[in-house]
Amino acid sequence: MIEVLALSFAFVFGVLVRLAGLPPLVGFLAAGFALNYYGPAVGLPEAAGPVLDHVAHLGVLLLLFTVGLKLRLRNLVEPVVIGGALLHFLVTTGVFAAGLVLLAGVEPRTAVLLAVALAFSSTVLAAKVLEAKRELRAFHGRVAIGILIIQDLIALAVLSVAGGHTPTPAALLVLGLPLLRPALYWLLDIAGHDELVVVMGAVLAIAVGGQGFELLGLSPELGALAMGVLLSGHSRAQEISQALWGVKEVFLVGFFLQIGMAGLPDTEALLFALAFAALLPLKGLLFFALLILFRLRGRNAFLGSLSLSCYSEFGLIVASGVLDERWLVPLALTVALSFVIAAPLNRLSHPLFDRFEAFLRRFERRSHHPDEQPVSLGSAELLILGMGRTGTAAFSHLAGQGIDVAGIDADPAKVAEHQAQGRSVVYADAEDVCFWNGLELGPLRGVILATPDLEGKLIAVRQLRRRGFSGPIVAQIMYEDEEARMRRAGVDEVYMAMAGAGIGLAGTAWETLQRKGRRRRSGR
Repeated sequence: MIEVLALSFAFVFGVLVRLAGLPPLVGFLAAGFALNYYGPAVGLPEAAGPVLDHVAHLGVLLLLFTVGLKLRLRNLVEPVVIGGALLHFLVTTGVFAAGLVLLAGVEPRTAVLLAVALAFSSTVLAAKVLEAKRELRAFHGRVAIGILIIQDLIALAVLSVAGGHTPTPAALLVLGLPLLRPALYWLLDIAGHDELVVVMGAVLAIAVGGQGFELLGLSPELGALAMGVLLSGHSRAQEISQALWGVKEVFLVGFFLQIGMAGLPDTEALLFALAFAALLPLKGLLFFALLILFRLRGRNAFLGSLSLSCYSEFGLIVASGVLDERWLVPLALTVALSFVIAAPLNRLSHPLFDRFEAFLRRFERRSHHPDEQPVSLGSAELLILGMGRTGTAAFSHLAGQGIDVAGIDADPAKVAEHQAQGRSVVYADAEDVCFWNGLELGPLRGVILATPDLEGKLIAVRQLRRRGFSGPIVAQIMYEDEEARMRRAGVDEVYMAMAGAGIGLAGTAWETLQRKGRRRRSGR
């Protein structure tokens, strides 16, 4: 009965908000409040809350495991990540605590703990919106996730100190986790490509990372993330992430439902939530200022700060361990309301930057930026956008024909790998209008769009045509309904990924049949 009502409410409210142009997760939050209010009348068992809490916990573990699969540890030691996270935490905590004491008359210790809970940003929401836009490995995505991980580590420290919990002496064993990497790689190699990969990912995220870290007195969320990071260097890390995608999404519905079911708000809780929702722009502005301070370009600073402009579900975990229960409902409502505001804004992040580009770029520091993009592609005749498997295959084929080809990708780690293999690949974000405005097209004759993200391809085509590029543009598409939009934007030809694979397979089979036929005839 629990799953029937929970899924039904989630689906109905998800459809309603989708029709309104909002992300489904906003509907899932609304469904949680609706279940809380109408649940007893429609026969929702009292055990629904604990069940959804458990399902939500599994969803968070799987999400953080898949985030870890896309991380590189060296990304966490960058000054912008550590400095941005620490400075934002200190300033936000100080301002929020002072406001609660002076304006709301909250007792100082409680005010500090509330401010700490509200200083964090949501790892789940940021990972969801970045993943949906395929920007987890983009520069601003890596910076945002890195800051969130530092915040989570701070939260664990606060929870341990304020809640009286400390890791067990055996927690030092986690320092030896890198020694397990060869064994994990071996297990992944023998797991094959079917359901055993899903089971292995779930075991590592939930049993080894989640339960294992909890037994050591550490955060299970941190454990799931750590297990993902251990496997991030494997060539099949992306395959595990894709295999777990559907399972993770279903469990995360429970996460958003349980936030709404945390309690029904009264007037005081509603005013608390509205007040801190009004302060969300200040939180985002502080992130933007700090990222600019660490020399990021205006675009990455804007996109990164927007993905961090929300309150955190982890703050609820901290609050439940160190604060009186009467604060949980106001905090839950604040988190839910911040999701309602942040989710649609992140969906419109690129159009928003395009509109305010001239204003935002005024704040950029006049020095070398760590996310600098090229202004010239040299003598390249063909450009490939997106250097994943498809883009790499196209690059190798064209280079083998003696064609001068260049590639761009928004993942700096992937760019470094290609450069180490001798390919002419540079870091750039195809969705960045600044990149297209400053790029010298030179001898460029044609462009191949091999990125999986539809919006990114549309932006690239429009910017190329706006710059007067008249050469052929060929785009890979995943679904038939994308063809009309691509052609309207200015694409000359489209290549259906699955259909193209089928044509290539048929061609190879026919050539093999003909070759064997000739051998038989010559043998006679």
